[in-house]
Amino acid sequence: MSTLAHTMMTAARAADSGLVGPGELDRYPYAEASVADRVGTPTWEGADPELGRVGRRTAGSRGRGLHGQLVQQLGQMIVSGDLGADRPLVPEEIGQRFEVSRTVVRESLRVLEAKGLVSARPNVGTRVRPVSDWNLLDPDIIEWRAFGPQRDDQRRELSELRWTIEPLAARLAAGHGRDDVQQRLSDMVEIMGHAMGQGDVLTFSRADAEFHSLLIQMAGNRMLEHLSGIVSAALQVSGGPVTGCDRPTETSLGQHGRIVDALAAGDGAAAEAAMRQLLTVHPEVERVVPAPREH
Repeated sequence: MSTLAHTMMTAARAADSGLVGPGELDRYPYAEASVADRVGTPTWEGADPELGRVGRRTAGSRGRGLHGQLVQQLGQMIVSGDLGADRPLVPEEIGQRFEVSRTVVRESLRVLEAKGLVSARPNVGTRVRPVSDWNLLDPDIIEWRAFGPQRDDQRRELSELRWTIEPLAARLAAGHGRDDVQQRLSDMVEIMGHAMGQGDVLTFSRADAEFHSLLIQMAGNRMLEHLSGIVSAALQVSGGPVTGCDRPTETSLGQHGRIVDALAAGDGAAAEAAMRQLLTVHPEVERVVPAPREH
């Protein structure tokens, strides 16, 4: 096993055991909230009862800090529909409910406003915005939707979007690859192979996410590169086998290897074809995205 593979597998196991490094973003989906978190929690005095349905989950937001925890909590509640459109959010009540300072509340609402989830206006206050105003390409919103009531729609939409983005990125990357990035892609395939042999799904998924992110960056298209975070989010929130990347298999590993070989040969058509095959390993995708037409 290479040093890189060993390091990545060790880091993945540490994160899986709860030993998360500084700045890493854990994922604690809304759907996993315990009954105790959602039932019998005191409501905010004077506020709508639905605002108190989800309690503080400090264990479920470790590594985020108070500000990050509050963004996560309120974001989940909005996206899940617990806080419906045009619902007023009173900072003082939020602070009391979650036992955080006015500064933490203010900064958290600013983050949610930047994501399009809430709006703040003079003499009106802060209110929840309708779905049509949300930034649906924001990785956090992708995550929250994927583990909420809209999970099926979110995963279908992500699959369709990946089918649009990644084959094109693979074709373009064949003409723009640098040796160091090409080597890094090969390293990721090696890591995925070692991880699969050891049944290490976490390391496999992390190497897979980096593979796809690097590939999009290689395309030499800044607009496509801007979408790499969406692909990473899609890989992280796929709760079931939707594409060939969602679980370690020999077929998936082989397709990743064929993509690397095609890129090394500068064969854009082969790289695109291999990516399409990778994204349709499972028949579920064929019901979502039609097979490419024969020309």
